[in-house]
Amino acid sequence: MDDDPYTGARTGAAAAVELPPVTAPPHIVPLRARLPDAAPPQWHRGMTLIATISLFIGTRAAWTSAMLSTPPVAAVISVCYAGIFVAGVLTLGVRTRRALTRVDAGVLVLAVTLVLCGYWLNHAGTDEGVLTAQAAGEILHGHPIYGQPWPWLFDTPRVGITKTMSGGADYTYGYPPLTALLAAPVHAVLHSTAAATLVTTGALLAGTVVLWLLLPAPWRSAATAVCLGFGFLPSYARDGYPAITALALLVPVVVRWHRTGAGGRLRRHGALRAVCLGLACAAQQLAWFLAPFLLIGIYAVRRGELGHRQALATTARYAGTAFLAWLLTNTYFIAQAPGAWLAGSLLPLTQKAILHGQGVMGISYYFTDGSSRLDYYSYASVLLLLGLLVATALFVRRLGPALTVLPWCAFYFATRSQDGYFLMMTPLWLAAAATVPSSALAAAWQPSLPRIGSRRAKAALASGLLAPAFLCTSVAAASPPPLRLTIDRTAIAHRPPSHLGITSLVVQAANTTGTAIAPHFATRAGQGASGWWSVRSGPAVLGPHARARYVLRAPGGFHSLPGDKNPRTYLIAVSGTPMTITTTQVPTSAGGA
Repeated sequence: MDDDPYTGARTGAAAAVELPPVTAPPHIVPLRARLPDAAPPQWHRGMTLIATISLFIGTRAAWTSAMLSTPPVAAVISVCYAGIFVAGVLTLGVRTRRALTRVDAGVLVLAVTLVLCGYWLNHAGTDEGVLTAQAAGEILHGHPIYGQPWPWLFDTPRVGITKTMSGGADYTYGYPPLTALLAAPVHAVLHSTAAATLVTTGALLAGTVVLWLLLPAPWRSAATAVCLGFGFLPSYARDGYPAITALALLVPVVVRWHRTGAGGRLRRHGALRAVCLGLACAAQQLAWFLAPFLLIGIYAVRRGELGHRQALATTARYAGTAFLAWLLTNTYFIAQAPGAWLAGSLLPLTQKAILHGQGVMGISYYFTDGSSRLDYYSYASVLLLLGLLVATALFVRRLGPALTVLPWCAFYFATRSQDGYFLMMTPLWLAAAATVPSSALAAAWQPSLPRIGSRRAKAALASGLLAPAFLCTSVAAASPPPLRLTIDRTAIAHRPPSHLGITSLVVQAANTTGTAIAPHFATRAGQGASGWWSVRSGPAVLGPHARARYVLRAPGGFHSLPGDKNPRTYLIAVSGTPMTITTTQVPTSAGGA
């Protein structure tokens, strides 16, 4: 049976008997040809209108920048403003579904044009884009890309450095190789970071168009808004994030994923989905977290249709095809330097980067004096991921529609929980919402649980699966800081014209734990940390229950204070093994300096 191109529903599903076609006499016009196209539902107009309005986000800033540097681009943006008005009028004025679908296409064209204008104005990239472009250049010359530090890439303020809890920083490439491979031929022509940012921006545009085409017609403008209109995904693409490449490859994987392997055969579309999944895993590590949820969902749906043996065989073929695509992409780098490849591929998971993000780790970073058991946040993240996997397998009919959202919940509990891990995959949420309704999973297999039939029992079981993660989080948040810091002296200086800053600190530190701590010092005024302060005197390792006096010098000899009316600057002391943090406020008033 075919899909309705407008709603995406399977036509003829309720028909018990298929009647033979009836051929009308030549003098009778078919009924479908005589009936006018139906009016679109109001919620479709609403979707299109929201997408149209979302194009205003960030457009004024781009226009202002273009007027200073590239007036022709500003002229194109001005024309896009007129297009937005026209799209708004047509959205509310057209009378047929077909006409509104054409308006949806026009809104998509406007969004693509604005993204290209934004890319033209700013395509320098940040740390991920710079590293990817450098890796692309190394591939062209046959050099290894993993385990090679490139500190000179981080000399500009725009390129951020990922500091580690051991007092260092990471200057190496720590992503799977696919985006760098795609950027290599572009780098041969452009010889700049634009080689990486062009690939990721192109991937975003291609993924958006594919998603737009695969969604039912009323949902298409939602894809335009989520992928291009709100502005956050184009900014990540302009920065060169490899996760955007993975997102584009995951779009065909997620759309109608419940039909993968229907009838026990992958067929061409199923094999293509598997290849896309493998390539996404070869593009960025975020795809790794989605893959097991997809395999569980596909197995459950196919087992409900075919039984255990055929479902397992179908799922295994799907997983094997994905693994082969991933392996072929990585083979050259594995052969080149297997140890460096493995360490580089796992780097974001093993590097122990300094705390950052909006998740629960903020309890210990922003709102208390620290914690001596930060590792428990990592344990909580892993346990939550495992708990959600088990819960998906047990309750796939209920949790299956949310399968594209569940993997990212684990990052909220991690020590590195920045919102990019949540929002970069949000188009997949939309893809599942539009194409995988709850009814599609009504016949999926779920294991029978004796004595667990009521809603309360199932809720208790689900809570039990998630409880270990919340317990570990409580341990991390409730643990006291390992050090007791007392700032004896703050050296404050002025720099012309009116900058006030700190040049050095004298700190008394007492280790309150039975474990040796190797402290590394930095300051923060808000959510981010400064560069590492150099230790002019004081032990590198503070033994159990030991005390010491540290003289610290600001990075570059001067650390500017915030210009707020009530500036607050905090000194943090972190250690990598065990992962700990201690925070104390720096006295910056005249009396405390």
